[in-house]
Amino acid sequence: MEICDTKSESFTLIEKLNEIGIALSAEKNTPKLLKMILSGAKTILNADAGTLYLATEDKRYLQFEIMMNDSLGTIPVNEPIPFPALPLYDDDGKPNETMVAARAALDKKTINIPDAYVAEGFDFAGTRAFDTRTGYRSQSFLTLPMLNHENELIGVLQLINAKDPETNKIIEFSQTSQRIGESLASQAAIALANNKLIGQFRELFESFINLISEAIDKKSPYNGKHCRRVPTLTMMIADAACKADYGIFKEFSLDEDERYELRIAGLLHDCGKVTTPVHVIDKATKLETIFDRIYLVNTRFEVLKRDAEINFLNQKIAAIESGNLSIIPDLEAALQQKLAQYSSDQDFLQVCNIGGEFMHDEYKERLQQIAKYRWIDPQGIDTNFLSDNEVYNLNISRGTLTAEERKVINDHIVVTIEMLEQLPYPRNLRRVPEYAGGHHERMDGKGYPKGLTREQMSLPARMMGIADIFEALSAKDRPYKKGKTLSECLHILGKMKLDNHIDPDLFDLFVSEKVYLRYAREYLDPDQIDEVDENNIPGYTPPFAYFLGTS
Repeated sequence: MEICDTKSESFTLIEKLNEIGIALSAEKNTPKLLKMILSGAKTILNADAGTLYLATEDKRYLQFEIMMNDSLGTIPVNEPIPFPALPLYDDDGKPNETMVAARAALDKKTINIPDAYVAEGFDFAGTRAFDTRTGYRSQSFLTLPMLNHENELIGVLQLINAKDPETNKIIEFSQTSQRIGESLASQAAIALANNKLIGQFRELFESFINLISEAIDKKSPYNGKHCRRVPTLTMMIADAACKADYGIFKEFSLDEDERYELRIAGLLHDCGKVTTPVHVIDKATKLETIFDRIYLVNTRFEVLKRDAEINFLNQKIAAIESGNLSIIPDLEAALQQKLAQYSSDQDFLQVCNIGGEFMHDEYKERLQQIAKYRWIDPQGIDTNFLSDNEVYNLNISRGTLTAEERKVINDHIVVTIEMLEQLPYPRNLRRVPEYAGGHHERMDGKGYPKGLTREQMSLPARMMGIADIFEALSAKDRPYKKGKTLSECLHILGKMKLDNHIDPDLFDLFVSEKVYLRYAREYLDPDQIDEVDENNIPGYTPPFAYFLGTS
């Protein structure tokens, strides 16, 4: 009996097939796609039950993926099917031609069986045992190999017990049913192959991103961890924004593709640092290049002390030879005073060499005085104690970087944008350069590299700006500073909000939803997680102000 007898029914059937084909092409979630394939096949072929198998990577087994049975109920997709995989070959490597699903897979041909109990050439012992255990009667089987565009086996679609549309009696699958089933199996195979290909490309893309992070990690272990933490914190902020239902967050949401896009941008936000010199990234002190030049300065102090002692001894010998012994105590006092001064100056330069938040004018004046000491260098030349370059570096007011070195660091974002804008992104990743390239911009347009204002930046890009700053402030593994406590980090961020540096609404959300605390529990040391008094955070506006209309 044909599945349909009129042109109208045929047209309806084709329409259903087209609808299923379009739906299969649109579905990107593989478990949902598997369910859609089997459910659609059962519906369009009016089958009572069905099984979908996927071929293993080595093409030696068919793995049960999903089973449906209207009479007995469906095994949920997320639960394992209690049957072992079907072998396509035995232990000696001979093809398994007795099991119908394996035979269809090996021959890559459809097998249509009117009644399994009387079929010859196949082993249906397992089917009979299943029927005995469940009270079911497995009769007609339509077993369809799913082949991709390269005729490669993807899996097997098996329909069981075709039902007469009018009487609901179990019948065999007609030739029309078989042709429609083969068409559906072909569409399903292509959909599954496409999903697999998309997954492989995504895996390749993420592996490439991880390689970049690893390259930065090998250059600098500090920034390697930064590249992994910033996307994590960015996604925490994004989650909080999606849950908020007030202010600028009321209409904000991210679907699965948009979340993936933002996470990828976070992973790539500092990829330009692959071009940044290591001695700049990891400059722990002001005098550090490939090594810390403070040790050279310390050696010079030892030379000054040695020369002072030699000069004292020469003067003492001259006094003894001349019989002028009374001046020796004064000479000794002068020597001790000079040695004490040198030691004090040496300690002072040690302090100057450490990057801080501010350098007083009196420190700079004392530095200039020390620089003018004279000493004999290894070439025997009488010269200033400190070179111009050493004075320039030790005069750095904030941190350890000179203006030139800071520009080199800042240029990494330009390189990042240039690198990312060259990639041919698919539609769902087209905003990666914008998100990744905006984390050094300011809300008032005074940031870099493009000087964008808040209105010119997307909300996700502004999220990454806060994540980047908070991670840098709290990080305990930087060579040039200690990790700050939560109170210190939030105090600085609050000042930055008031200074129009970071997004004010995102900062308030960051505090009110305690995003900082969730991040801290995962990444910060216990001694950094201090008690935060939100009333003392500069510029912080709690969420209730939005509802009261005071923000």
